[in-house]
Amino acid sequence: MDGGLFPAEPRRVADGAVHLPGWLDLAAQRHLLEACRAWAGPPAGLRAVRMPGGGQMSVRQVCLGWHWYPYGYARTVADGAGEPVKPFPGWLGDLGRRAVRDAVGGAADHAYDIALVNFYGAGARMGMHQDRDERADAPVVSFSLGDDCLFRFGNVHGRGRPWTDLRLRGGDLFVFHGASRLAYHGVPRTFPGTADPALGLQGRVNVTLRVSGLR
Repeated sequence: MDGGLFPAEPRRVADGAVHLPGWLDLAAQRHLLEACRAWAGPPAGLRAVRMPGGGQMSVRQVCLGWHWYPYGYARTVADGAGEPVKPFPGWLGDLGRRAVRDAVGGAADHAYDIALVNFYGAGARMGMHQDRDERADAPVVSFSLGDDCLFRFGNVHGRGRPWTDLRLRGGDLFVFHGASRLAYHGVPRTFPGTADPALGLQGRVNVTLRVSGLR
């Protein structure tokens, strides 16, 4: 998509991991943010995820298509009031496939059916983790909106080094697949107040698309 007069070049972070700065222009960011705000409302809206050990994630989340809970997927909010999960919209799958074509090249026919929408308020973070609850190895597509964050992209063997730290800004696209599909990654911190004022967002929103491989 239009990243400005001189769009930044794609950056290969690791084998199978590509960062495309500014892939979403301001109009596309606004459209995606408006949809996120609608999805965040009840029923099956924005919630704080509680881990099996009792801890609560600082990031709040809403799911589309399939509801993620530690560590699986369901068609209802299985770790909450049991409401049906919101549907995954076709236009969002089209956006994901276009993102994969731009990042990876070639044809992209992946049947995206999961979106995890994460809201990072002040002080929110995401620990190092793998996206491994799916039964498909399609590329993971990640869109950033709002405040910048420090994104840490690691290796497939564990949460420790080696890793690469990069700054993701509003409109950035990050895609990982192949040798990096199960790489550990996380967000150690965000940078409050760095969002484009024209977007009208305080905080950071991340929209991650996946293929479930589930029936």
